[in-house]
Amino acid sequence: MKAAVYHGERDVRVEEVPDPEIEESTDAVVRITHTAVCGSDLWFYRGESDYPTPGRTGHEPMGVVEEVGDDVTSVRPGDRVLAPFAVSCGECEFCRKGLYTSCVEEKGWAGEHDGAQGEKVRAPFADGTLVRVPERYADDEDVLESLLPLTDVMCTGHHAAVSAGVGPGDTAVVVGDGAVGLCGVLAADRLGAERIVAMGHHEDRLEIAEEFGATETVAARGEVAVERATELTYGGANHVLECVGAESSMDTAFDVARPGGTVGFVGVPEGVDEAAFLEKAFRKNVGLEGGVAPVRKYVDDLMADVLQGTLDPSPIFTKTVDLEGVPEGYRAMDERDAVKVLVKV
Repeated sequence: MKAAVYHGERDVRVEEVPDPEIEESTDAVVRITHTAVCGSDLWFYRGESDYPTPGRTGHEPMGVVEEVGDDVTSVRPGDRVLAPFAVSCGECEFCRKGLYTSCVEEKGWAGEHDGAQGEKVRAPFADGTLVRVPERYADDEDVLESLLPLTDVMCTGHHAAVSAGVGPGDTAVVVGDGAVGLCGVLAADRLGAERIVAMGHHEDRLEIAEEFGATETVAARGEVAVERATELTYGGANHVLECVGAESSMDTAFDVARPGGTVGFVGVPEGVDEAAFLEKAFRKNVGLEGGVAPVRKYVDDLMADVLQGTLDPSPIFTKTVDLEGVPEGYRAMDERDAVKVLVKV
């Protein structure tokens, strides 16, 4: 079969790899129909983080079950499924308390495992990982494109909002206008925030933020941006969503946080070295909550809203490619020509 493989900095190729097979009785084989390129993929694509070379790519799978192991009970061949970016057994201490990304099995997609940017994957611990899409929506393309962000960025943005303590009537600031930041706006709106200030550098992306519920946007950079957001929130916000992971974005998040507030952080902190923002957190008594999003904890509730028509994160997909176009998808996201790339396999 064909799959995308990373060979080094800015070198992703689509090539032949072995077909996946059932290896354990808890496995399933899924034929991928939809996946995506993630902003976090850009860290290794740019050579800024370690990654197996060659290594499979993609961690946002959606597809149709082709085969299941003898002990799989929750899905069967022919079922439409999606899967969080982290594999989870569903039975260990951490899975039982909803912290699926700390599953003791420590398995995932891509790298040395099957990647979602390919024709098929072997899904370990299928019962704990795969999420079945109701049959009536299994072939509804609009619904499927709205559900795909639940494999990662929509649940990650939601985790930022939950970690920041966003609730009805609140004022929230969202730092970052990538797919996660935009989904953070959508999540804050869903949780009832009265005012949402979206901070970013791209006017076209901030327009999507407004569609998603942002009441104000800040397109400036540096101190000017901080001053503007602080002014809009009358001295800072009690709830700040950090959705980038860079040193500068963390600095901004703590700058615009109100004393006694909380920063919910979900940006992969590949760009954080000095952590000088902790001094600001200390001086202002600002809490820091968050981390890697336990998608499986949130996906069922968010899926219900998508299926009811009250949640639609699909506008984050601003470019669509086929499997052969995955290298172009990486280029487009790297050069900020796309917010997020949808891959139809």
